[in-house]
Amino acid sequence: MRIDTQSRLFRNPLSLRYPLTAALIVVFVILSGSQRANALPAFARKYGLRCSACHESWPQLNNFGLKFRDNGYQLMNDHDAPIWQNPSYWPVTFRITPIWHRLSVNQNVDTYAGGVQTGTNSAIDRISSSGFDLSGLDFHTGGTLEKNISFYVLPSSDPTGAFHFETVMGRLDNLFGSPWLNIKFGRFELNNLLSEKRTLFLTGNGGIYQTYHFIPVGDGNIFGQMGDNQLGLEYVGHSVDDRTRISASLLSSSDGNVNLIMGANSYSEFFTFDQAFDAGKLGVQRLGAYAFVGQAATYYKTSGGVPIPGSGIGNKGFSREGFYGQFYFGPHFDLNVVTQHGQDNAWFGQGYGNPIATNGNGAATCTAAPCPPNNFPGTALPVGAQAPSWNGVTFEARYVYSPQLIFLAVYETERMSQQANGSGYTVGFTGPNGLTGPSASNLGNISNYTIGYRYNPFMTSRAGFAWHNEFNIFHQQGTGPASPISGLSTNLTVSELLLGFDFDF
Repeated sequence: MRIDTQSRLFRNPLSLRYPLTAALIVVFVILSGSQRANALPAFARKYGLRCSACHESWPQLNNFGLKFRDNGYQLMNDHDAPIWQNPSYWPVTFRITPIWHRLSVNQNVDTYAGGVQTGTNSAIDRISSSGFDLSGLDFHTGGTLEKNISFYVLPSSDPTGAFHFETVMGRLDNLFGSPWLNIKFGRFELNNLLSEKRTLFLTGNGGIYQTYHFIPVGDGNIFGQMGDNQLGLEYVGHSVDDRTRISASLLSSSDGNVNLIMGANSYSEFFTFDQAFDAGKLGVQRLGAYAFVGQAATYYKTSGGVPIPGSGIGNKGFSREGFYGQFYFGPHFDLNVVTQHGQDNAWFGQGYGNPIATNGNGAATCTAAPCPPNNFPGTALPVGAQAPSWNGVTFEARYVYSPQLIFLAVYETERMSQQANGSGYTVGFTGPNGLTGPSASNLGNISNYTIGYRYNPFMTSRAGFAWHNEFNIFHQQGTGPASPISGLSTNLTVSELLLGFDFDF
């Protein structure tokens, strides 16, 4: 499981005092008198559309926005090509979020008596911190290079200004005049109907979908995370009205990491199919299915005990499959549902596969021993080791009071159905994954709750602004600090309250 304890665009959580609450209510009332929203900047400057044409609430797409994206950021008219654009048009949007947030997490602490330290990790305490902060900066640029040839580039930074390329991809659309023939190449978001990159949530554990990132405790497979942008080639096809959509992707088994630091010859595939139908006054409903299957390395050649980038072999398999639905209940309320059944090979379950640094040096790969478990020739799995499997579901509900105001709620649950360390695992034996003896059946189970709202006082073709409020509670079984009395791991609970100005220009 990927545990993220920072805000989505910053990566951290929060609690509120009465004077601050009163001040925020005043701000909300003032903002309520502002003008109506218009459009998202980057493409609005090109086409002059209102924001409600493509978004339920920016950056979340509606069905028309999905069609616009599937067409390669084109309206399929004579003015899609850059030659028709106003010379002053520059297809770029900056997005950043100043925030106030409060994070609370249970943690082992040293205790002090009379100013003297009395022990190490001798008590479990709830550590809370709050303050003003910043997100990172997203620098979106995209559009058409020529009719039916489009691009998207997203340099993105953390709050310190350290940049990476979140998205870099080129598209060839409507090949041979057919909407069923579109190719995407580069680093891109997978064709998830419920988009994590356009999520309306910003907290650390609310701003990612746990179903997309779940990894069993002690598991070394980081390669099957559907929420991470991946490197590869994608085919997308859709009907003219975009009611029927299919996709197939061939991806490097690298979780989007560059410079071939993972396996020498390991690839994954991601497939989707979805169908929309008109339910009259209820709106357009959409149902679909997906499968993420692949192989990744578990053995890396080493130099001085350190994995050599790109040397990974000994591929083992994994899979993620499920269904998703997007259901509208009239013009104001919709519900998104994503289910998943996941399974990893037993080698991944024992911690093999991930060459990323675990020794705290912050490098892209492990640079100093001890490194993660390595499946050297002759290595045998511990007795009782088995393939971990689990089931998960995400429910995301939205109530769109108006294009300016949207209320949000998410509930996610991830439940293990088979642990990597089964009943035949030797009691008292510590395996490569760091776990001792058979694992409890609920080890690693997650419950995640998020509520919030976004208010957009205005959005013109030059800028957008949202007043964002969100609260998240994340709970996971058996991954908290060890009890100083029993020595057993406790449950992990993280809460976050976040308030911020989310704006783009």
